[in-house]
Amino acid sequence: MCETPKSGDLLDWYDQNARAMPWRTAPADRKAGHLPDPYRVWLSEVMLQQTTVAAVRGYFLRFIELWPTVVDLAKADDAAVMGEWAGLGYYARARNLLKCARAVANEHDGAFPTTHAELLKLPGIGPYTASAIASIAFDRPETVVDGNVERVMSRLFAVQTPLPAAKPVLTDLAAKLTPSERPGDYAQAVMDLGATICTPRNPACGICPWINACQARSSGIAASLPRKTPKKAKPTRFGIVYLGRREDGAWLLETRPSKGLLGGMLGWPGTEWTVEAQAETPPCPADWQDPGGEVRHTFTHFHLILEIRVAVLPRENPQDRGHFVMPSDFRPSDLPTVMRKAFDLASSAMAMD
Repeated sequence: MCETPKSGDLLDWYDQNARAMPWRTAPADRKAGHLPDPYRVWLSEVMLQQTTVAAVRGYFLRFIELWPTVVDLAKADDAAVMGEWAGLGYYARARNLLKCARAVANEHDGAFPTTHAELLKLPGIGPYTASAIASIAFDRPETVVDGNVERVMSRLFAVQTPLPAAKPVLTDLAAKLTPSERPGDYAQAVMDLGATICTPRNPACGICPWINACQARSSGIAASLPRKTPKKAKPTRFGIVYLGRREDGAWLLETRPSKGLLGGMLGWPGTEWTVEAQAETPPCPADWQDPGGEVRHTFTHFHLILEIRVAVLPRENPQDRGHFVMPSDFRPSDLPTVMRKAFDLASSAMAMD
């Protein structure tokens, strides 16, 4: 017979084992009444969606250095923010980041709302992010359920219904365990438990604070949970991108439409991405060459294969699309990952001085 899981056991473990993160306030400081900056909590939660802590840390620190407050971010140039976001993926998050910052600055005098209901009214903030901010930043007893929490709950209560169908059940179980005291620390504790001990593979059950309460461990099925409905195979799409460099060194680039994949990001002119190979549609007349090789990239819903074309463009070139950017104003790091891959491939075929 398993014990009843107690939030206090997990909080005791968290007090000794909390991960140190630049957006987090340590348990001892929270106990002393020092809650974290809601701006940092919100920024980290947006960045961490579909991304790992290791990948986010550097981006977060750069954002905080450039824009220390939500008001600073609200005043930032769109292109500057999109450039700093490049490489994090899921670029709609960056667009919503600016919309939300401006709403907080203009409609809430630079202060984030403190309740789940009010946070939900902000652009780009959904139920999970609203719960995380309300709990972690304001110590409200909201239920915070990410992938780590789903895994912990599925094992703790031996829930064998596959995800995503099991989400409502796991959320209800998580809600029953959420304490009224120290809910912000508790939310982070469950996530830390899933990230460091109750891991997807080879969970370290022997050092888990809930070892005697875990029904899956008792039944010997912890490593097999949570079960997941098999995903459909991703389709493959094809396209062509054109990397043109003018005789004076300027690159031909374009800003993608604000809506859609890579919206608002800087990129190379190219064809649509479709399930069948596209006909050549260069952005301007030139001797476009195939340098060999191709770019492969995977998005959430499909794989992408891009062919590359390169050309040296005359100074007076009537392009149909895009705009020229001088080398002094061009940073390859401002490109989203797939466009940076194209640049890296083309660099071996073109002069980069």
